[in-house]
Amino acid sequence: MTEGAAAPGGGKYRDALRVPEFRALFAAYTVSMLGDIVAAVALTVLVFERTGSSFLAGVTFTLAFVPYLFSGALLSSLVDRVPPRRLMIGCDLLSAAIVALMASSAVPVWALLALLFVLGLISPVAGGMRNRLLVVVLPGGAFIAGRSLFRIVAQSAQVVGNAAGGILIALTSPRGALLIDCVSFLVSALVVRAATRARSPLGGEAGEMNVLRDSLAGASAVLSDPRIRRVLLLGWLVPTCAVAPEALAAPYVAHLGLSEGAAGWWLAAIPTGMLVGELVAIWFVPPAWRLRLIGVLAAATFVPLLAFAVEPGLAVALPLLFVSGLCGAWILGQDALILEVTPERLLGRVFSVNQAGLISLQGLGFALAGALAEVVPPHVAIVIAAVTGLGIVAALAPGIRAPSGRGGSGAITEAALL
Repeated sequence: MTEGAAAPGGGKYRDALRVPEFRALFAAYTVSMLGDIVAAVALTVLVFERTGSSFLAGVTFTLAFVPYLFSGALLSSLVDRVPPRRLMIGCDLLSAAIVALMASSAVPVWALLALLFVLGLISPVAGGMRNRLLVVVLPGGAFIAGRSLFRIVAQSAQVVGNAAGGILIALTSPRGALLIDCVSFLVSALVVRAATRARSPLGGEAGEMNVLRDSLAGASAVLSDPRIRRVLLLGWLVPTCAVAPEALAAPYVAHLGLSEGAAGWWLAAIPTGMLVGELVAIWFVPPAWRLRLIGVLAAATFVPLLAFAVEPGLAVALPLLFVSGLCGAWILGQDALILEVTPERLLGRVFSVNQAGLISLQGLGFALAGALAEVVPPHVAIVIAAVTGLGIVAALAPGIRAPSGRGGSGAITEAALL
C-alpha cells in the first residue's frame, strides 16, 4: 500500500496490520507499554521499601498523570518540528536513560520522583507523534482500527503488565524490573529505526518561534476552535466521570465486607467490556454508524452505573461494570470525529493536546471520586459520577449527518458543534 492510499476493506484490523510500518509501530508500542507498567509496579514497591510511606508510594501513581498536562501545553510543537522517526527514537533513548538512572541505588527518593516526572513529560510527545504518524501510514478507515489496536494493547497490558511486574519483582528486585523497562525502550527504539521510513517534519519547516512558544500557540489554536474543543471535551470529560467505579473498587468491596481479591475482579470488568466492545464495533458496526452512535454509546456508558443506587452485590455489580465498559466503543467514533473536525495543519497538536487532557483529567477523576467517597458511601459516589456523566453527554455530544469527509465516516453538523 502506498502512502496516501485509502486502506481497503473500510478499516478492519487486518487492513492496519498488513501495513509493515504500522506493524513496527505496534510492536514498539506493545513492548514499551508492557515495560512501563512493570516499571510502575516496581517504582511503587521501591519507594515504599525505601521510605515506608504509603503516601509517597501513592504519589508515584499521581506523577504518572500530572506531567501529561505540562507536556501537552509546552512540548507539543515537537510533533510538527522534528522528523517522526528521529523524535520517536529520541524519546525511547531518553526514556531508557532516565529509567536506568532510576534503577541506581545511589539515587535518593526525591530524585527518583523527579526523574519519574521528567519521564512522564516524554510520553505525551511520543504518543502524539505516534498517533500523528498513523494518519500518514494508515489513511482512511484503517486509522480507526490502528488506534483501536493501540487501546487494546493498553487495556490488556494493565492486566498482563501488573501480573508480570509482581512476578519479576519476586524473581529479581524492583531495580531488576526497572532495568527490564530500560531494555524495553531500547528494543522499541531499535524496531522504529529498523522498520519505519525516514520522513521530513510533518508540520513542514519550523517557524521562528521557539518550542515553548510554538507549543502554547498550537494548544491555543486547538482549544480556540469551537468544533475541535467540543469534540475534545467530550473525549476528556466522559472518561473523567467513567473512572469512578475503578477509583472506588477497594472501598466498595470493603463496604460489602468482601476480601481484597474481589477488587481484582472488579477492576477487570470494565477493561474487559471495553475490549469486547471495540472488537465487536470494528468487526460488525459500519464506520458511518460508529459516528452516529457516539452520543448514544457515551450515554449508555453511565446508564448501568445508575443501578448502583441500590448498592448491588458483587455478582450484580460485575455484569453492570462489564456493560458499562462495553459501551466504551463510542471512542471509535470519536477518533473519526477528530479527523473530521481538525485541519491537517493542526493534527499533530490535536493528538498531543488530546492525550495530555485525557490522561490528566482521568487522574483528576480518580482523585475526585476518592474525595467524594469521603463524604458519601462509595455506591452513592458512583451514581453521582454517572449522573454527571449523563449531563456532560447531553451537553456535548455532537450531531452527525451523512458520511463524507477525511475520516471516511461522517460530516459534522455545524449547529451541533458550535
